[in-house]
Amino acid sequence: MKTTNLAIPTKAQLAWQDLDLGIFCHFGINTFCDQEWGEGTDSPELFNPTELDAAQWVKLAKDAGFKYFVLTAKHHDGFCLWPTATTDYSVKSSPWKDGKGDVVRECAEACKNEGIHFGLYLSPWDRHEPCYEDAEAYDDFYSEQLTELLTQYGPIMEVWFDGAGSEGREYNWERMIGIVKKYQPDAMIFNMGQPTIRWVGNEEGVAPYPCWNTESAAKISMFSDEKVKWLPGTPEWLPAECDVPIRKLHWFWHPNDEESLRSLDDLMHIYYNSVGHGTNLLLNLSPDNRGLIPEIDAKRLLEFGAEIKRRFSNSLGSVSGTGTELELLLENESTIDHIVLMEDIAFGERVRKFEVSAFIDGEWKIVLEGSAIGHRYIKQIPSITTTKLKLFVVESVETPLIREFSCYIAGKG
Repeated sequence: MKTTNLAIPTKAQLAWQDLDLGIFCHFGINTFCDQEWGEGTDSPELFNPTELDAAQWVKLAKDAGFKYFVLTAKHHDGFCLWPTATTDYSVKSSPWKDGKGDVVRECAEACKNEGIHFGLYLSPWDRHEPCYEDAEAYDDFYSEQLTELLTQYGPIMEVWFDGAGSEGREYNWERMIGIVKKYQPDAMIFNMGQPTIRWVGNEEGVAPYPCWNTESAAKISMFSDEKVKWLPGTPEWLPAECDVPIRKLHWFWHPNDEESLRSLDDLMHIYYNSVGHGTNLLLNLSPDNRGLIPEIDAKRLLEFGAEIKRRFSNSLGSVSGTGTELELLLENESTIDHIVLMEDIAFGERVRKFEVSAFIDGEWKIVLEGSAIGHRYIKQIPSITTTKLKLFVVESVETPLIREFSCYIAGKG
C-alpha cells in the first residue's frame, strides 16, 4: 500500500512520533548564577551540585509516562557538562567530584537503566569560546564536541540544535549533519541543517491546528522572524516538536520561582494542543543547585502523567480500518466526552477533512469536524450519550488509513 504521491516518514521518524512525550532538562552553570543566558564568563568553580542524582531526574520522567529525555550538554554560555577535550570550560574544571564527574554520562546511564531514550542539546552559539569569531576554526571546534557526544554515550534519540543566538550566522551544517548521520543515523535532528523534526515556532508548548507533518519552513528562534535555511535533501516529512518549561518564566532553575510552576490545568491544555494536535511535547524540568528536581516540580509532573493516564487509558470503544467511513459500535449505551483519532502515517497524511457523528435519539448528529488527523488528534466534546459513532472522511488524498478511532469519558479532571 505504499504511496507514490505523498511524503512519508522514515522508520526512525515513525518511532519518534510514537513517543509523544519527552523531558527537556536545562542544567548547567546558569543553575548556580540565577540566570538564563550566561555570557561565558562565570567561573567553573561555581558548578558544584552537592547531591546531583541523574537517576532521580530520569526515573521521575519514566514514572510520569515520558519516553525520552534531552539534556543541555552545552548551553549558550559554553560550559560543558562532560569532560570535553576541546576546552577547560567544563565540569573537569569544577569542584564537583574533584573535576572527575560527567553529567552527560550519568544521564545516559540513567536513561539506559530506566529504558527511555536519551537526547542531547548542544548549543551552536558559544559565548565563551574565543574562536567563535573565526567561523572555520569554530566549525572545527564544534564538530569535535559533537563527535565526542555522539560516540561516547551510547544511542542518541535526538540531537537538539538551538537557533537562538545564531541568527544570521552560517555554520558548516553539511559537515555537522554528516557527523550525526555517521555516528547516530537514527537520531532525530532538530530544526537546523538538514532536520528530521522541526520547531513548532513558540515556547508555549502548543501547536496550531491543523499542524501538518509536511510544513516546509520553520523559524530559527524566538528572537527573529528569519526562517531556517535547510540543506538540500531535507525530508518533506518534517513533524513538529513543542518545547515548553514547567515553570512559566524560566528554563533553568531559579530560587524563589515556585509561583511560576504551571498548574495541572495549564499542562493539560498544553497536552491537548501539542500531542492532541499530532506533535511531540518536550516539557522542561530544571534540577536545582543541589542537582535534584525540586519536590513541587516532581509532584506536578507526576500529577500530569497520572491525569493523562486517567483520561486516556481505558477507551469505551476503539476500531481501526480503511476507507472513507468507519463505524465504532459501543458495547453499551455510554456517555462520552473525548474522541481520539490516528492515521496510519506510515503511508502518509491522507485525510484533509473529516467529521464524526454520533447516533443520538434515533438519528445521526455531527459532534466533531476537523481537517488534519495525522499522528494523533484528541478532542474534548460536550458530553453525549450514544451507542455508536461514525467517522466520515469528507476529503482525502488517496484511501484513508485509520489506525485508531476511539472514545472516552474523562470529565473535567
